[in-house]
Amino acid sequence: MKNSVLSWRGTIAGLAGSLMLIANASADEACGLCVKQIVTNSELATCFLDQYDQIAKSSSGAVVVDLSNCASRGVVEALPSPNKGTAEPDVQFMISRLQLECLKKKLEAPGIVLDPSATIELDSCG
Repeated sequence: MKNSVLSWRGTIAGLAGSLMLIANASADEACGLCVKQIVTNSELATCFLDQYDQIAKSSSGAVVVDLSNCASRGVVEALPSPNKGTAEPDVQFMISRLQLECLKKKLEAPGIVLDPSATIELDSCG
């Protein structure tokens, strides 16, 4: 019994190590899980820019952005009209390092309109 538990733990540790190596290797290449666009609004964009330095500290090639703690709570927003088709803002997404820098530049661009929501294309960012 003891040997099977140790063997199981060793297998799990080996798998975790392998996944980390694969993730780091593939992060250097094209990020298969990275999004091509995000939908945001001024509140989430401000939060992203405020947290940018912390988010950018990640050492991996792919960066997980989690802005779920930024969304207002307790405020009930009006439902969008059926003709508008306003997309729901993304609060969690994965982007590459190049996309991270590109997103920051796009959100800082003068005159950008973010409300009620805006789709930011990241295809050209790399």
